[in-house]
Amino acid sequence: MADESTQSIVVDAPPQEIMAVIADFPAYPEWANAVKKTEVLEEGQDGRAQQVRFTLDAGAFKDVYTLAYDWAADGLSVSWTLVKGQLQRAQNGRYLLTSDGTKTKVTYTLAVQLAVPMIGLFRRKAEKMIMDIALKELKRRVEGA
Repeated sequence: MADESTQSIVVDAPPQEIMAVIADFPAYPEWANAVKKTEVLEEGQDGRAQQVRFTLDAGAFKDVYTLAYDWAADGLSVSWTLVKGQLQRAQNGRYLLTSDGTKTKVTYTLAVQLAVPMIGLFRRKAEKMIMDIALKELKRRVEGA
């Protein structure tokens, strides 16, 4: 698997509000600009998505892929792995929420391996751009800005 990239942002909301937005996959196309369509393929007994298919259009990067999710019992993290993708060979990611009482630090870790070769430097730059946009869009959605 490729090297991981990690980025964080502070959101003015408690962890449960942030995790509710992260878990609301049908709403992603409303606030995550590159996500054009989502489909929950499988739900767990707790009602949370276990597998989700995404249709992504981020300009030069277009893909349809399915992720499997693992939700932490404490509600403070969720991780995922690639089940199937057109352009991706592997993807591992995680959101980790750390609260200080009034604000929450959201840490996003991502590792993507594409089916086509890509120089490591360019891949890391792409991952960092994806994470930066995703975190800013998540913050905007949660804070209602």
